[in-house]
Amino acid sequence: MGRITGVGGVFIKRADVEATSAWYKDMLGIHGEYGPTFRFADDPKEDPFSLLSSFKEDTDYLDPSPHPFMLNLRVDDLDSFQKELEGKGVEILGRADEPYGKFAWIMDPDGVKIELWEQIGPAPAG
Repeated sequence: MGRITGVGGVFIKRADVEATSAWYKDMLGIHGEYGPTFRFADDPKEDPFSLLSSFKEDTDYLDPSPHPFMLNLRVDDLDSFQKELEGKGVEILGRADEPYGKFAWIMDPDGVKIELWEQIGPAPAG
């Protein structure tokens, strides 16, 4: 059985994505390819991380949620976790398998989109 292991990231719509990313880099010293990245290990083979990632205001990546943010939750075994959710009647909005991870999307009861993510490869450069 799969389980949630932590926050993979918080994704927020921003008026100026580049300026926001630059502020986090310049003021707080956190940066990465997809936005400010928090790393939890030095071993590139086991490189868990979380993101604070900004998207342009007109993005449709957070759809169908009406909210300007999305939660990304880390999962240790997405395949089994997805089956468990489906067994409970949770609708899976989509699924994608990428070289750096497996993804599935669901909505919570308040319309917040949740991205479930099982990290496969090392963290993106940043």
